[in-house]
Amino acid sequence: MSEPTSPVTDADFARFCEFLYRRTGILFTPAKRYFVDRRLAERMQATASRSFAVYLARLRADTDGEVEKLINAFTINETYFYREDHQLRCLTSALLPERVTGKPSGATVRIWSMPCSTGEEPYSVAIWLLENWPEVDRYDIEIVGSDIDTRALAAAEEGRYGERALMRLSPDLVARYFVREETRLGPAWRILADLRGSVRFTPCNLTEAAAMATQGRFDVIFCRNVLIYFDDASRRVAADNIFDALVPGGFVCLGHTESMSRISPLFRVCRYDDAIVYRRPREGEHV
Repeated sequence: MSEPTSPVTDADFARFCEFLYRRTGILFTPAKRYFVDRRLAERMQATASRSFAVYLARLRADTDGEVEKLINAFTINETYFYREDHQLRCLTSALLPERVTGKPSGATVRIWSMPCSTGEEPYSVAIWLLENWPEVDRYDIEIVGSDIDTRALAAAEEGRYGERALMRLSPDLVARYFVREETRLGPAWRILADLRGSVRFTPCNLTEAAAMATQGRFDVIFCRNVLIYFDDASRRVAADNIFDALVPGGFVCLGHTESMSRISPLFRVCRYDDAIVYRRPREGEHV
């Protein structure tokens, strides 16, 4: 019989949250104690760590990829296709027409979904463009999905979803872009291979400037429903990194409860019929 694991004290909890915050920018307060304790206990059990001190030492050494497994355990991947679709309407009615003005046919247009969770958002963008933007074949559209959770990225590349993820899609869209499969857990729907190939997935952390910079610059960034998990300092770091990742005149779309105006003075607020978004000022333009 294995030895029982020592309980996590209040001091342990604080040290662990500090460690996680420095690695992810995500801040857990004592109000989330149950959530943290449960996932921490799972990782301690999985690594046979009999005390928090042993597990923390293992994290700090990180010789076996335990930090990545820990981050995967703490990220939240609840989403679905066509979530907040008013921003998708704004994308094709206003943002992309503005971004391609003056660009020749064949020019590259880059869209980043960050974080992309298990892929519903970047695939939604791809489907939406095919269905709703007549100019889609005129430009070289590059869609990138990034997330800190490598397990979620693997699922995104698989492109296999349950019924709940598809609840906002019409039966016609599901029939045209997905193939039904029978799995041991019941029916699932997999994105067509051509559509899976239209999105490139890559790991990235919003609070790491160097990692963000390796992805280049984008015309539009969807960064939705993640900054609410950050504290003010991490939000400002993320906002600076997003600013740097946008081409001048590029747009960032946040979740409906988030406001860049409360985070950073760098962006211009843009109000369109379908959505409020934020724009990196063009060269020589003031906020």
